[in-house]
Amino acid sequence: MTYWTILLATKAVEKTAEGGLFDFDATLPLMALQFLVLVALLNAVFYKPLNKSLDDRAEYIRQNLAQAKERKQKSENLAKQYEQELREVRRQAQEIIASAQTEAQGIVAGQIKEAQQGLLAERQKAAAEIEAQKAQAILALEAQAESLSGQIVQKLLANVA
Repeated sequence: MTYWTILLATKAVEKTAEGGLFDFDATLPLMALQFLVLVALLNAVFYKPLNKSLDDRAEYIRQNLAQAKERKQKSENLAKQYEQELREVRRQAQEIIASAQTEAQGIVAGQIKEAQQGLLAERQKAAAEIEAQKAQAILALEAQAESLSGQIVQKLLANVA
């Protein structure tokens, strides 16, 4: 057994002495060719589809970003337009409110004036009725005063006679 071990060790030393650590015979070009075939095969089978899917994904993301920017711009424009329309509508509403208030004040002033005129007319009518009743009362009192003075005169004449 030791004989075989020595024999194998001797043959290993002889082989190492021939080419050294790197033996540049036909295996080097064959390994290079295998490496290039492996690279070509990996490129065709793995890297091209992977790169294609990465490129497709990047293009999809770019398209979505572009669409998002476009939608954002449209929404900002719409928001500005709506704000401007809202300001215009508020201004119009303020004008309508102001004109309605002015109109209401005019109507109220007219109704107050009509009410005052009605009250003045009723007051004048009441004053005229009071004057008429006063005149009737004075006439009635004068008639009673004449009748009473006539009765007093008759009693005095009856007492004197």
